[in-house]
Amino acid sequence: MSVNVNRSVSDQFYRYKMPRLIAKVEGKGNGIKTVIVNMVDVAKALNRPPTYPTKFFGCELGAQTQFDSKNDRYIVNGSHEANKLQDMLDGFIRKFVLCPECDNPETDLHVNPKKQTIGNSCKACGYRGMLDTRHKLCTFILKNPPESTEGGSASVKKEKEKKNRKKDKENGSGSEAGNQENFDAPNPVDGDDDDEDWAEETTEEAQRRRMEEISDHAKNLTLSEDLEKPLEERVNLFYNFVKHKKENKTIDGADKEILAEAERLDVKAMGPLILSELLFNENIRDQIKKYKRHFLRFCLSNKKAQKYLLGGFECVVKLHQNQLLSRVPIILKDLYDADLLEEDVIFAWAEKVSKKYVSKELAKEIHAKAAPFVKWLKEAEEESEGSEEDEEEEDDDENVEAVMKTLRKLFSNSSSEGGKFLCTLNLNPNL
Repeated sequence: MSVNVNRSVSDQFYRYKMPRLIAKVEGKGNGIKTVIVNMVDVAKALNRPPTYPTKFFGCELGAQTQFDSKNDRYIVNGSHEANKLQDMLDGFIRKFVLCPECDNPETDLHVNPKKQTIGNSCKACGYRGMLDTRHKLCTFILKNPPESTEGGSASVKKEKEKKNRKKDKENGSGSEAGNQENFDAPNPVDGDDDDEDWAEETTEEAQRRRMEEISDHAKNLTLSEDLEKPLEERVNLFYNFVKHKKENKTIDGADKEILAEAERLDVKAMGPLILSELLFNENIRDQIKKYKRHFLRFCLSNKKAQKYLLGGFECVVKLHQNQLLSRVPIILKDLYDADLLEEDVIFAWAEKVSKKYVSKELAKEIHAKAAPFVKWLKEAEEESEGSEEDEEEEDDDENVEAVMKTLRKLFSNSSSEGGKFLCTLNLNPNL
């Protein structure tokens, strides 16, 4: 869901929007950390590098930060709630994004490492001024200036000057005259050349970028509309999205896109069930290794998603019963070794035979085949479960039941929507 960049503005038609921060806590004990899942998208909306707001959180919280730009992982050590970080982001926006004159976020930072100064310019009102560099983040910004700095624009100007000289030579004007012309021409005070900017904006590359920006804004506009749709429509949208990636043979490297789409539609917990339907068959052991990264993005530290994965696993066993039933304990161990299933989730699943995904008879057979693996896992487990997790299991069962009702309705209408949808599910009409 998108929010106003300046959250003090309550106008729903406010022009400047940004995605709401999504934070995920990973690890335990001293290794606990908070991953800001969509920091790249948030930073893009603010026209700032994603390292800046992440480092700002670290400065404000007194915590260490980690950046992995290749994998788009921006981490703050410790456990922090998304709402708390969102409020903290407002402070970053006030100090380093909004124009002090017009409160408009269309600003650029200009870093001068030699003079140790950080300038701020507003495209809306023309304001130009200097930032207060007393904040700890300013030290980081001075050492890590944004790409679009004055030095960068200077190098671009040099390239353009070379091109202009070549054009002059082609037109018959001497190099000395060209040099004299460049020498005599005064540089604009603000370092911008309106003529050059207009010429650059008419290139095919600039037009392509503008079209991409328009499509990004269109996606943000449809975000709230899709979230208002019923659960079954959102599940169907996600299913078709993953199916399209598979049919186009682009699914292998689309794990981030698939997770982002599930989060956008608020169906992340159900993701492993849909992925199991589309990515697993009788060769499930090889496919677990191939698509481990896809499932990890949903299942890591997410017990609800792991329960849906077990449901999808039961469905795959039903569809390929002859090949997979005898290999149930091996497949479960593969899922466990890949960190897709945690011990307590497996124990809770083994204690109760459910007919939510397959018939009760087949569910009993699957549990019987899984018994040796569960026994081995219990013997290796050093700590016993607490009573609190049993209460969570009862609440989660109600959520699963509600989801399965929705999936049953969608399945009954799927034949006219281009192929099977969760055809392996033996949905009980009494659910």
